[in-house]
Amino acid sequence: MNTENLKQMSAIEPPQIYSVVPAILPPDQLFGPLFHDVQMNHVFPDSITFADCFPKRAPEEILSLYEIEKHKKDFDLKDFVCEYFEIPSPINTEYESNQQLPVTEHIQQLWPLLTRTSQTNCSMLPVPKSYIVPGGRFRGLYYWDSYFTMLGLQCAGEHALIREMVENLAYMIDTYGHIPNANRSYYLTRSQPPFFARIIRLLSQIDGPDVYTKYLPHLQKEYNYWMDGYFRLSDRETYFRRVVRCPNGSVLNRYWDDLPAPRPESYVEDVEMAHHAAPAGVEPGTLYRHIRAACESGWDFSCRWFREETKMETIHTTDIVPVDLNCLLYDLELTLSEAYAHSSFSEPSSYFLQKAEKRKEAMLKHFWHEEKGFYMDYDANAKQSTKIMSLAGVFPLYFKIASKEHAQQVHEHIVNSFLKKGGVVSSLHESGQQWDYPNGWAPMQYMTYVGLLNYGFDATAEELKKRWIALNDQVFKATGKMMEKYNVVDPGSEAGGGEYPNQDGFGWTNGVYLWMMHNS
Repeated sequence: MNTENLKQMSAIEPPQIYSVVPAILPPDQLFGPLFHDVQMNHVFPDSITFADCFPKRAPEEILSLYEIEKHKKDFDLKDFVCEYFEIPSPINTEYESNQQLPVTEHIQQLWPLLTRTSQTNCSMLPVPKSYIVPGGRFRGLYYWDSYFTMLGLQCAGEHALIREMVENLAYMIDTYGHIPNANRSYYLTRSQPPFFARIIRLLSQIDGPDVYTKYLPHLQKEYNYWMDGYFRLSDRETYFRRVVRCPNGSVLNRYWDDLPAPRPESYVEDVEMAHHAAPAGVEPGTLYRHIRAACESGWDFSCRWFREETKMETIHTTDIVPVDLNCLLYDLELTLSEAYAHSSFSEPSSYFLQKAEKRKEAMLKHFWHEEKGFYMDYDANAKQSTKIMSLAGVFPLYFKIASKEHAQQVHEHIVNSFLKKGGVVSSLHESGQQWDYPNGWAPMQYMTYVGLLNYGFDATAEELKKRWIALNDQVFKATGKMMEKYNVVDPGSEAGGGEYPNQDGFGWTNGVYLWMMHNS
């Protein structure tokens, strides 16, 4: 190559290369010692408040100022935070419900109040379209909540809003490689129960089967995220991130989080739990990861994840292969098979069908408990079922995996143990956690109801629906609110447990209520 050619090449502007994944740090990493001090000194009653604060100056500048000013005699930590951060405005509670309205009309009026557009915020991950927030303290687009909210939006004819929410979820898959727990930087290391395939099926009912082709790349990326590292599993390495190699060589999934650190949104609770667990020899990093993995499950918290049902410090989520998660991934494999069959590149369709069949075979082997006659989570370390009976056991009925004989036994447990005055209770164990007895949650009412219908247990399904709707009506008439969760054992009492008070709003309760009323 001559000198002139080299000169010409050097004059060419080099191409701009942009990373697909932005360099986003959660607030605990951005503000380090300041974040720790604010949380541990209880500057705000709810840890999530400071996690969602917006800095008025560059984080490094605020940190430098903090290191200088905190040594002054008259230093006040709350005053410092108020000076250098914008505090999220309190949740607007001025809206007064008309308790004389039918609940369906109340929900119709509520949709605009729960609709948000992305705003610039220190921890907010921007999305391009509008979305529904759950309500209460939850200000973001939450992953699995969205599916159950969309059930109601579909019944309400809010198809444009469903499309926008799907676009947001697809955008996050493209941008971050998965759908985070919600669109916050401190949720980037974990997801939530993978309902994206269900969401695409719901949208296909509105817009037709071409939806499968449009979102095929996103379905595939979602699958890749959950199956990351499956190829490296062996007898020596039986775990990697969210995949687990079972004793017979089959591969199933677990919940996981990459960070062994306190959750920024529940920082105080996690640090205090680590101190509480220390005398038992539990390493803080291990505890934090089990807690975060339980948050990815959506069941945060339940004694499903505990070795001893009343002691959260015995949490061991990442040892557990959950029934519900694997049923959802079975559905994702079937959806991928259908999507590829509908596309111009149809060859992978049979591959994913085979993957689904292998998973089904593994699930029936590891989750069915012959003695109890119920589907149970599997402890991969102990190589046996866990002890906790929960409504995760209805997922094989919802996805039509169960045999008729197994479904009959599950039905008997629903009738004799789970079905209470106000609906079905999430688990049979009273641990003090919000996902356990005596609480019932809208998603589990829906999954149980559809699962029962799938196997012809129509009378029980209708009784469940009647009791749940009556409870929702009763609480609304008394309070003017649709709650996040309900006490289904004693409908006159408020649901309890959890790291925060019972929230109202509420996205998925609204969605399931409308769906059940629409499908009467």
